[in-house]
Amino acid sequence: MRYYGGFYGMYFDPTYWLVIIGAVLCLVAQFRVSSTFNKYNKIRSGSGMTGAQAAERILALSGIYDVRVEHISGKLTDHYDPSAKVLRLSDSTYGSSSIAAIGVAAHECGHALQHNKGYAPLQIRTALVPAANIGSRLGIPIILLGVLFGMNQIFIQIGIWVFALAVLFQIVTLPVEFNASGRALRMLGDYGMMSNDETRGCRKVLSAAALTYVAAAASSVLQLLRLILLFGNNSRRRD
Repeated sequence: MRYYGGFYGMYFDPTYWLVIIGAVLCLVAQFRVSSTFNKYNKIRSGSGMTGAQAAERILALSGIYDVRVEHISGKLTDHYDPSAKVLRLSDSTYGSSSIAAIGVAAHECGHALQHNKGYAPLQIRTALVPAANIGSRLGIPIILLGVLFGMNQIFIQIGIWVFALAVLFQIVTLPVEFNASGRALRMLGDYGMMSNDETRGCRKVLSAAALTYVAAAASSVLQLLRLILLFGNNSRRRD
């Protein structure tokens, strides 16, 4: 193993295990959500409603009349845009009458309901979006700039703190997503839109989707830990 100026040689770096663990977690979660969605996407809901129709009905029954339901291309690109009050459903959800599609549509309605009720974690996440975008795009480049400038600790520490904003966003996202899924399942049951068996299928789809957020947050935390271990150790050596 070679060692240069506080860094492990390019052929071996023990902290890479943190990156590998994070990547594996994300791959497993992605496989789980894809396989679960595909399974329940083949089962047609007894109501015959499409994802778009289900979303419109949930919004109406929840007393939300100022949110539009729109189509967006892609698979599982569904999201709620609080700034425009638009609920966008993907190709796999908008026109599908499957249990999976209705579950995903209901989940996005859960976000609309959060927004309507002033759910604090959603407000915090929304406020963090600009900072998170900066952190994800500039955190690592600022750190690398510090390395290029002879291990400049000011740049490196700024880079780590900026990257930490993106990590914070991932962590705050967790309660928002869990709460939206809980609201979705309750609304599907309370509004009589699904049978108990169908609701259990939706729960499995939404639980699998939640794992992707958990994996993403864990991966981000591990990446932040790696940066701290690499550059924090180097800072102590220089002291």
